[in-house]
Amino acid sequence: MNNLRQYLNSPKPTRALLSVKPNFAEAIIRGEKKYEFRRSIFARPVDVVLVYATVPIKRIVAEFDVCSVISETLPTLWKRTQKFAGIDSEYFWEYFAGKDLGHAIKIGKVRPYQTPFCPIKKFGIRPPQSFVYLETLAGRSS
Repeated sequence: MNNLRQYLNSPKPTRALLSVKPNFAEAIIRGEKKYEFRRSIFARPVDVVLVYATVPIKRIVAEFDVCSVISETLPTLWKRTQKFAGIDSEYFWEYFAGKDLGHAIKIGKVRPYQTPFCPIKKFGIRPPQSFVYLETLAGRSS
């Protein structure tokens, strides 16, 4: 309990870098996509997600606050998120094919970066297939 209290009161948010297709990154920035879906999810709490737009952009374009993570059976997950999923049901079912459980990161406040940047040059890390924790980063990354 003590560690949890320290975590919740910590001025340094836990961050993760998430790889996202460019069209979804744009929809997140525009506020049209309020959930980011994942086949597997963080093993520990994450407060802020940095959005890496994949090929052809290959840049970190924004960050957003994580409101919550929903982990549910697929029918329940779709029912809870479909209104602001930013994807259609066909894409949802195709993405989660072979899975019984899915995860949705509920997107909070989005902060687009005026100047998107390369994670290799800025942090010395290669973009992940899914996500990577960024323990060493404090404050805004732009």
